[in-house]
Amino acid sequence: MQTFTTRPEIRGTFGVATSTHWLASATGFGILERGGNAFDAAVAAGLVLQVVEPHLNGPAGDLPAIFHSAQTGKTEVLAAQGPAPAGATIDHYRAQGLELIPGSGLLSTVIPGAFDGWMLMLRDHGSMTLAQVMEPAIAYARDGHPILPRVSHTIAGLAEYFTQEWPSSAEIWCPDGVPPAPNENFKNPDLARTYQRLVDIAEASSIEREAQINAARSAWAEGFVAQAIGDYLSQAEVHDVSGQKNRAVLTSEDLAYWRAGYEDTLSYAYQGWTLHKTHSWSQGPVLLQSLAILKHFDLAAMDPLGAEFTHTVIEAMKLAYADREAYYGDPDHSAVPMDVLLSDAYNAQRAQMISDQASLEQRPGRIPGYEHQAEAYVARAARDFGVTDAAPQEPTMAHLTEKRGDTVHLDVIDRWGNMVSATPSGGWLQSSPIVPGLGFPLNSRAQMFWLEEGLPTSLAPGRRPRTTLTPSLAEKDGARLVFGTPGGDQQDQWQLIWFLRFVHHGFDLQAGMDAPLFHSMHFQGSFFPRAALPGEMMIEQGVGDDVIQDLRTRGHIVTVADDWTVGRLTAALRHADGSLQAAATPRLMQAYAVGR
Repeated sequence: MQTFTTRPEIRGTFGVATSTHWLASATGFGILERGGNAFDAAVAAGLVLQVVEPHLNGPAGDLPAIFHSAQTGKTEVLAAQGPAPAGATIDHYRAQGLELIPGSGLLSTVIPGAFDGWMLMLRDHGSMTLAQVMEPAIAYARDGHPILPRVSHTIAGLAEYFTQEWPSSAEIWCPDGVPPAPNENFKNPDLARTYQRLVDIAEASSIEREAQINAARSAWAEGFVAQAIGDYLSQAEVHDVSGQKNRAVLTSEDLAYWRAGYEDTLSYAYQGWTLHKTHSWSQGPVLLQSLAILKHFDLAAMDPLGAEFTHTVIEAMKLAYADREAYYGDPDHSAVPMDVLLSDAYNAQRAQMISDQASLEQRPGRIPGYEHQAEAYVARAARDFGVTDAAPQEPTMAHLTEKRGDTVHLDVIDRWGNMVSATPSGGWLQSSPIVPGLGFPLNSRAQMFWLEEGLPTSLAPGRRPRTTLTPSLAEKDGARLVFGTPGGDQQDQWQLIWFLRFVHHGFDLQAGMDAPLFHSMHFQGSFFPRAALPGEMMIEQGVGDDVIQDLRTRGHIVTVADDWTVGRLTAALRHADGSLQAAATPRLMQAYAVGR
């Protein structure tokens, strides 16, 4: 389908890099120009995103990535989602008088994963030195970068709180006692020194590239970084969204215990494409199950911007997300019936539940042996229906407040066919105080756990939180596609809509990103305060009044968003002949694709 787009479709044969910030995209492509591969470029871009989008990710956050190695021919998951600390027990949190884990502060911190994950990717698949890939991030932190208006507004909205409750954050984010103005040249000298010290330690350890990277990983997990985190947390007691002051359970021993690793992908075949996602410690399988439901409908015959398409996709997502809430969790710690959840027979039954009217019920499937989990979810969603006593701590876009955290995304493909899709998040400036001397805060990912026994998402030491982070890689007849988006619970919704229009309706990469998007808020949210809003959905006004009225007639509770305020997709495609494409959303006017 040929449609008007906001920017050209980036095409070439040498390489492409696309991300949620133009400086990161330019950095990634610059690494390709200097002879680096897609893994070098992804690491360099990812580290820059920590500097230029500190309200959306940081070094102590989380990192799932899906990548394809041209050398090995394998497609794998980089699993850099840190687990709960050894002291993170339900009894401990209940003893603090809590029913939910706060969405901010120290008590919501799990073991940091992002930095170690990037280092693992660089060591095993990159070709450049640590100093080469860290230099751009160090330079932007040391010499400054034009601070995004959204970052400036976020800091301004929290400046008084930082001064009163998190003084270490006030020192970094409000230099000279005032928030930075939009587009002001902003510096984070403490972060620059931390990163430079890691490089110095690495280079002093060996002349070998891999040994240097190992030394940096050790300095992070067992050296000066871990010591600074441990020393701070041993004394700190800070205010959080619960309204009380809490202490962390994370210790330096937890950091020493954990390292990032690799996993196989979870995949599903759809319309000739094989789509690869992360396992059930993320929400990634929900996109696959949505496809398994939707394959029972003739989507190609529907108007991709029309009410029938929107209704059908929304209703399928409600069913898949209900199963996410009932059954997903860390598969290393809980039995997850994924073979059933992705089976043809099960999803044929799920598809039959979709009528011409919007469902207002939470309808997880009943899987033999797991019925108690479905019942527990229905009870939780009913309990938390319409919770509005506190703002959600993540996501996203212009119609929400500046104080909420979110996520970033990047996609890179090089001339050899290596490719990376990564969705870093966590460690937001608004999630936790700056660790003194290091220049970055910790994460708040523990809020994904429940303080109830017997669930796959119950808090437990060593268990990974069921994150919303979910990069994608798809392949068909020699072509490979990497894509993703920030957006918490919306990530796999926006990716699904974009992918369906690409597969069924011939939307090109950029056209699909520019087209109006929508999502459901029906199921229970993943972030504090975990609200469930049955029947509610959001759609951009560009679909037109007739579509919006049709959806309301079908029973949907529709919130209309301004154009280009929903979704932050990026994508890159390598065709079977080696030619490349890349695209980035116009939303927020900061994502960019670069290539030649």
